Order: sequence, then structure tokens, then C-alpha cells
Amino acid sequence: MQSTNNLVLPAHDFKADFENGSIFFVGTATVLLRYAGFTILTDPNFLHKGDHVHLGYGLRSTRLTNPALEIEQLPPLDFLLLSHMHEDHFDRVAEEKLDRNLPIVTTSHATAKLKKKGFNALHALNTWETISLTKGDARLNITAMPGIHGPSILGALLPPVMGSMLEFQTPNRETKFRIYISGDTLVHEQLKEIPQRYPNIDLALLHLGGTKAFGILLTMDAKQGIKAIQIINPRTAIPIHYNDYTVFKSSLEEFMDAIAQAGLEHKVKYLDPGDTYQFHISS
Repeated sequence: MQSTNNLVLPAHDFKADFENGSIFFVGTATVLLRYAGFTILTDPNFLHKGDHVHLGYGLRSTRLTNPALEIEQLPPLDFLLLSHMHEDHFDRVAEEKLDRNLPIVTTSHATAKLKKKGFNALHALNTWETISLTKGDARLNITAMPGIHGPSILGALLPPVMGSMLEFQTPNRETKFRIYISGDTLVHEQLKEIPQRYPNIDLALLHLGGTKAFGILLTMDAKQGIKAIQIINPRTAIPIHYNDYTVFKSSLEEFMDAIAQAGLEHKVKYLDPGDTYQFHISS
């Protein structure tokens, strides 16, 4: 396992664009994020409609949708950001077809699993720990955020999960854009520490879906998604990780209704798989 302090990425003499960025929604928790010269893939899930994932303890789930693009259609990637090691977040297609030397930033639990699968450029983070990635004149700090995948005893049986805070910085270390990715977490007390440490969050990607196992909630449903927005207080929130698997019991439509009832429509952007969210930052 490699050092988690600093990682220098090949730059090929490019100059970072700090004014324009985009998020392409592939499906589930998989997004393609492009900003400041970085091209980042999250939680790769490229299985198709009708395929099954194994979630442990005899639990299986069927995919209900197709990804918006195939893994072979991905552009060259700088690194992969993985919230945790579950098959709907790192599937057998990713295991087979991703470059074994692609840097992966994730949990210690996931790095141990991925090392056994032959991946070589693994960077493990504990909660509140940061890795700094440099590409040309751009810098990206990624800090692991607290996440709880399930309550009490059941939570202890599930893979450890991390959220992520991405801070994109100029050469003089000015933070131009800040993105929070929740990971598969429930709302819990430690989330309140996030806005205390990071009071200005530009964008939040929220893993919803209301995943249930044995009748127990394991990811945020509509009601918890509202609470997360109120706690984290991002300028803009985008829901992801919904409507894709049979274990997802809280639909995007329920979340949309809850957002309307809470009067938070101005804070939320909705993406269908295949949609791109473009953002612009004034210089």
C-alpha cells in the first residue's frame, strides 16, 4: 500500500481550467467528474439491467437499469475514488477491465480487498485524513468524511464506508471549488462536524436510494436526504444512487416530493443517467 500524503499525477504540460467543470452521471453512484484538469471516476458500476450483485450474507440484488456508458467508453482517468467495497460500487466489470495501475483512493478495508485482486496504486484514508494530488499547476485535496452504512450491529457487519471532501486549489493554494460526496451513509451525529470544518461547500453528491436489508435502512431515504442537505448546507445538491437496484426502496420521486415540501427546490439539481451537470466558477 502506498503513502497517502501526496500523489503527483502526469500533467503533460497542461494548464488547469479553474472556471469550467462537469459531472457526467453514469448511474448508481458512478459519476465522471472533470475539473481543473482532473478526470475522476467514482464507485464504478457498469453491470447491466438484469445482472445481479452479491452484497454479503446471502443477500443479492438485481440491477434495474443500464449504465449510461460502457467502461470501454471512459476517457483516460487520473484516479478512482471509491466509497467502499460493495459490488454495486466496484463490480466485476470494473475488476476485470480497469487498469491495475490506476490510482485508487478509498478505505483501508477496500485497499486490502483490491490488493488481493491485483490493483497496485492504492491509497487508504481514515476519517478526516487527507491525500493531496497534484497535476501540473492544480492541486486537489481529498479528505475522508465520516460515514455509517448501517445501524448498530448490522453496521458492524457491513464494509466500512467513507464520504469524501474534494477541494480543488490553484497554485497559490486558493480553494476554487469544494465537493462533498456522501458515500453510502445514514444521517448520524458526526455529519454535523462536516460544515463546522468546511462551512462553504459548493456541491454535494448524495447517495440516496433507501437501501434496505432485513427491513433495516442502510442508505439515506428521502427523509434522511432532506436532513443531510440541511446539515451539510451545500450551495447545490445532486442526488445519485437511486432507482438502480431492487434493494433500493426509496425512489427519486419520493425525494423530489420531499424536497418540494421542504421548500428546497432551489438547492437541488436532478440528473438522469447520461445527463451532464456543467458548473462555472468566476475567476
